[in-house]
Amino acid sequence: MRRPCLDAKAICAGFPKVEPKELAEPPKIETSGKIIKRAVDIQRTPRVQQLEGIFDVPPSKRSEHEWRIDFTLDKPWQIGLIVGPSGSGKTTLARELFGERIVNDWPWPPDQSIVDGFPAGMSIHDITGLLSSVGFSSPPSWLKPFHVLSNGEQFRVTLARTLAEAPDLAVVDEFTSVVDRTVAQIGSHALAKTIRASNRRFVAVACHYDIEEWLQPDWKYDTNSGQFAWRSLRRRPEIQLSIRRCGTDLWPIFARHHYLSHNLHRAAKCFLGEVNGQPACFTAVIHNPHKGNGWWREHRTVCLPDFQGIGLGNALSEFVAGLFVATGKEYRSTTTHPAMIRHRCKSPLWEMIRAPELSAAPSGIYMPAGSAAWDRPSAGFRFVGVANCDAARAFGITK
Repeated sequence: MRRPCLDAKAICAGFPKVEPKELAEPPKIETSGKIIKRAVDIQRTPRVQQLEGIFDVPPSKRSEHEWRIDFTLDKPWQIGLIVGPSGSGKTTLARELFGERIVNDWPWPPDQSIVDGFPAGMSIHDITGLLSSVGFSSPPSWLKPFHVLSNGEQFRVTLARTLAEAPDLAVVDEFTSVVDRTVAQIGSHALAKTIRASNRRFVAVACHYDIEEWLQPDWKYDTNSGQFAWRSLRRRPEIQLSIRRCGTDLWPIFARHHYLSHNLHRAAKCFLGEVNGQPACFTAVIHNPHKGNGWWREHRTVCLPDFQGIGLGNALSEFVAGLFVATGKEYRSTTTHPAMIRHRCKSPLWEMIRAPELSAAPSGIYMPAGSAAWDRPSAGFRFVGVANCDAARAFGITK
């Protein structure tokens, strides 16, 4: 008989997450017919005069430019987007509307981990919860200094720091400019979920139009066309996750991002999830011998940082679980990752068989001595979703 999952709120108490707060009414911003002017003096040096002669540039002692804007922010909103090509006035407009709230980056301690760069008043639970919420859920990477992270990781960390430093309204210039477009889109979606779930406000200032469908802004202003529009409700683009069997030889791609151990059992059955042909997530399964029939156990599940924040790791984990319960045996998983525990507490696909606690490994489950799971609250789950019999045969799990 299926035992009910323990109350999700009680189970998740104390685990890092971004708590929602009351969202005050935004101030009305009126720009109707407003003209923004910017000017700079030109020193007519010999090189400047040569350039004027070569390219027929009219001589001038001053360079001037002006923008006319005409829109009103008079409705409740949480996410805004100012978008346009370089030189079209995005940053100028953002500074005119939001003043010193606009940020590009933050100073980081050169020899300390990124968690030491967050405001001193934040608890470690708040910091890691914020990092996880923007799609950076790799505890080993939380311990690294900012300068050694990849561009994609730095992008996520900078977003988390911005939300920490500006909890009411964050305005980010050059949003997603330095990251791969797949990372930009997935990161935009992860950020949007966080903003809406935590009742914050955020404005992205960007030169790339491909993030709009993923960010789902409440309003958008295009500095190239001068057009303003309120949001029209629509779903974000679908993400195609391709899953295939693979060997243990692909584990090194994912090993350093696993939050407990870099080891992989040599008898593990492995599965790879790909997005647009790129490795995104990995799950390994081993058989747990026990009196009677034994059971299958999730051995490793890892999602690479560039693809975190949209549920790919959980999607692969649950697909693979559906394959193995088709064999007639139970499928179990033990995890210490707070985000995964929270997800499974709320999911109808999992039943908790052991609440999070600091304890030795459950009977019959192998964990090497010194494993971090012995020092952190770990929770045990049983997969209670539907067996995927057709896929199990196609993947060679059953005959």
